[in-house]
Amino acid sequence: MRWLKTIFYLFVPLTMVIGVSYLLQEVKNNDAVRTDPGYKQAKWPALPAAVTPGKPTGIGIDTNQNIVVFHRAGKEWPLLGSIPKDIIKDNTILIIHNKTGELLSSWGSGIFIMPHGLATDNKNNIWVTDIGLHQVFKFTHDGQLLLKLGEAGIPGKDSLHFNKPTDIAIANDGSFFVSDGYGNSRIMKFSPEGKFLFEWGSKGMQQGAFDIPHGLCILNNQLYVADRENARIQVFDLNGKFIRELSSVSDADICALTADTLKNKLYTVDDLNFMKLKHRGSDIIVSDTIGIALNRFGRSNGTQDQPCWFHDIAIDKEQNIFVGDILKNQILKFERITKP
Repeated sequence: MRWLKTIFYLFVPLTMVIGVSYLLQEVKNNDAVRTDPGYKQAKWPALPAAVTPGKPTGIGIDTNQNIVVFHRAGKEWPLLGSIPKDIIKDNTILIIHNKTGELLSSWGSGIFIMPHGLATDNKNNIWVTDIGLHQVFKFTHDGQLLLKLGEAGIPGKDSLHFNKPTDIAIANDGSFFVSDGYGNSRIMKFSPEGKFLFEWGSKGMQQGAFDIPHGLCILNNQLYVADRENARIQVFDLNGKFIRELSSVSDADICALTADTLKNKLYTVDDLNFMKLKHRGSDIIVSDTIGIALNRFGRSNGTQDQPCWFHDIAIDKEQNIFVGDILKNQILKFERITKP
């Protein structure tokens, strides 16, 4: 996808015209996604009719192995123009039972403008980012605010501000990383108490630079960064030192990734699109820690006629996969049916 950057800047006016017809195409919900023989798509979740996970941008697993979803309640981020500043009135955090798909609890109304990333920690806290507020939040599992970073509605690039932060990753010692993000193309590290420690990165294609660092995870005390527009994963130690680049996982935009710490594997979702106007589908890729794909399914198995956009991914201890599809406003579960 890196070679598309040049084309993008040359042909933006043309694509804005022809893209209108693409945007008018209907996307149907509940189309089954083809999987490899090792997985099957579950009939899940079983949410109340009044609850629709509109634009589920963030997804995680809590300490009880239940699913935590951060969604926009259907609010759109315009392709052109600024993010609408109205506060979302619906509950934006959903806690869903892993097995039954039942809604266990929900909260988060009247707080957020444009939800984005979500992470959970080993104390069952829930961390989220809001790209409209330019803030990072830490909550208890039931929604009590523990920490808030950034100035509401004010973007910036110093140690006290973010510019559309995308994701969070929490280390074992409680320190945490923020990918910042759409506006700043940097990674920031904070102490467990939220004190800024250091940062690295700028916009670019070289090692240690990013073009929208979009997702984070930690595996073996190394930070994996989904460098979305550069179609690669970059790996750093927890002090920000570059270790390696994984550029063979996908040729499409790398949207998000999560770690299987028991099996030492990465689970990644991508997005194949035409200049962000036409989304051709997503793959779920299971790889080793040096980027060799061990399993791949989704778009590559023939989902071009069933477009989707998997924005985030989580796995449970049984290696079942959960993804948030922001094109069809749905959460999907792929059950593992063969031994890993």
